[in-house]
Amino acid sequence: MNIWLNFLIDSLAFGATFMYGSTGEILTEKAGHLNLGIPGIMCMGGAGGCLMLNLIGTSSLPPFLIVILGILSSVLAAMLMGLIYSFLTVTLRANQNVTGLALTTFGVGLMKVIMSKLSPTVYLVTPKAYYRWPFAGRQDSLQCLGVLFFLGVAIAAVSSIVLYRTKVGLHLRAVGENPATADAVGINVTRYKYAATCIGSGIAGLGGFYYIIDYMASQEAYLSLEAFGWLSIALVIFALWRPARTIIGSTIFGFLFSCSSFITNLSFIQVTMAMKPLLKMLPYVFTIIVLIISSVRNKRENQPPQSLGLPYFRENR
Repeated sequence: MNIWLNFLIDSLAFGATFMYGSTGEILTEKAGHLNLGIPGIMCMGGAGGCLMLNLIGTSSLPPFLIVILGILSSVLAAMLMGLIYSFLTVTLRANQNVTGLALTTFGVGLMKVIMSKLSPTVYLVTPKAYYRWPFAGRQDSLQCLGVLFFLGVAIAAVSSIVLYRTKVGLHLRAVGENPATADAVGINVTRYKYAATCIGSGIAGLGGFYYIIDYMASQEAYLSLEAFGWLSIALVIFALWRPARTIIGSTIFGFLFSCSSFITNLSFIQVTMAMKPLLKMLPYVFTIIVLIISSVRNKRENQPPQSLGLPYFRENR
């Protein structure tokens, strides 16, 4: 395969990690909650899925069942983190920023403990071929366009349809914009906040599982996962809070983030070691540019929900 085409496919596959995280965060933010715990949630999603695969071990279960069990375990572990966040910020009305950061610290630490106890020859070597279907036998970047990649694209597309084409999506956006008004017309604000946060966390958790078991398929992959959680939050701004745009945005982020390693392998371009960290800043630079442009244009549909980060006190309605 041509080196340029291989790089583009690799960017597409790498970007799926961000796509999962940002899609989950968009659903949460549409309910009015800024969840800075996404890095920790993605870490726990990855650890939860790998833990299940390690428990299954070398059993004779059908491959499709092993794939489903890994996905469900990843989602449940991440949703549990989302439930903790929801209880603290929705029910107890704790500060969202502090809670999210605490959740990230907790999730990253617990993931390292769990992953250090697992055997990569059990949870990684055999299962990765199942998750990389139908390109498991390939030796190029195409091998990473497997089950979890296409699932991520489907989730982003369906999330966009639900948000902007259904009654449930309309209610969710109303909760994020003005929870008092939504409450006044009979929408259960607490239920929508809990549901959006937990479902969004489950989706984000799959991003961590995909990165460990599919894209990297390496024993040390979990050590670099936290950083991609922060990039996923940045992609939310880049996508202007629209899940479908994360499909394109994640590819661009994957391309920009991979440039530092790709360019250094080109013989006709000389890149010093000091330039590599600067090249890795490209996704953040593009996010800032998009934020400036969207602020200047001042279109309401390109702005975050009005109640984002603000606790809702029903008694003050």
